[in-house]
Amino acid sequence: MSMDNFHTLTQLLDNAGCHYKIFDLGRRVAEIDVEQFKAVEDNRQPYPWPLQQHANLSISFWQENTPPWIWFLRLPLDERGLLKQAAVGDFIKYVIEAMGATLNTTPTEEEQEKLAANPYTFKPNDDKMAIFHAQIRQELSLSASHYYEHAQHFLSGELGWDKWQGIGLQGLADVCARMKQANNTTLLRKSLNHLPLTPLYALLGCLEHCELPDSLSSRIAERIETEIAAEEVDLFLVSALLRSLSGANNALLGQTLERVLARPALCHPEVMVAIAGRCWNGLATTETAGLFLLRLAETGDQTLFNQLFSDLVMLPILRGIMLQVLHSQANPALVEAIAKLQQQTRSQQP
Repeated sequence: MSMDNFHTLTQLLDNAGCHYKIFDLGRRVAEIDVEQFKAVEDNRQPYPWPLQQHANLSISFWQENTPPWIWFLRLPLDERGLLKQAAVGDFIKYVIEAMGATLNTTPTEEEQEKLAANPYTFKPNDDKMAIFHAQIRQELSLSASHYYEHAQHFLSGELGWDKWQGIGLQGLADVCARMKQANNTTLLRKSLNHLPLTPLYALLGCLEHCELPDSLSSRIAERIETEIAAEEVDLFLVSALLRSLSGANNALLGQTLERVLARPALCHPEVMVAIAGRCWNGLATTETAGLFLLRLAETGDQTLFNQLFSDLVMLPILRGIMLQVLHSQANPALVEAIAKLQQQTRSQQP
């Protein structure tokens, strides 16, 4: 097959006989089904989890008995959420120049630098990198990092809750990625109400990328209830707890969002960004989505309203709901924010 015959990354990988896994790293670190990704590459469906009109993803690929290569890619999407084919074609050219179409030659240092310096690669932040490595190693049945057992020991409470300084973020990520093993769910659930703030924030940052068993998500929801009932509410902690609940079942997530959105005082921009960035599955009814947009309008930050609305309406799961809310509003604050959004959209059109 000549270079011109490769129109998608999966064609290239399949032709080279590679095994591969694809993860989204834009919103939550989550695996994308290969058949679904092939449909995205063929423009048969939009990218499932766009962020700022881009697909931020990783492709890990390997051949028998070789360690995986990983590409971290940020590929542009059009206004319908479809992959821009020219960008994919460009990246394929970079790859073939560096590695050949068989993907089994190790690029020289110069070729590696050229491949790394192309405009489509990006470096995920440390938090996402830690949970991504934990998840991919667990998926490939590779051992956890050497921080894993120490983190388990700490989460059991036996070391003392104040002895967290030596706990690696990678260790916490490993425990979260291996939740179904070695009693880890119980360790996580029991530790939630004991952890000092620094390790608690680190743990919550890992949990936001995991699918949660009901016992753990219920405990997080209880903690949110406790925090929002306090005389002095720590909105940054509420925001982190909400983000960590993003992998809960949709019913619990929706109920929790309704409780938070029912109280305007809790709807700080930080909280609204947390909901839009991680908890969008909880906005899957017109009532909750409408209440979210109302609270967003009430912040008075039109730039934030425009940004979060534009991002949420790109999500295939929410597009219909957001457009429905857009055309059926009576609340003056929301009507005004929507009018300004539409005005800006019109002014940006060529």
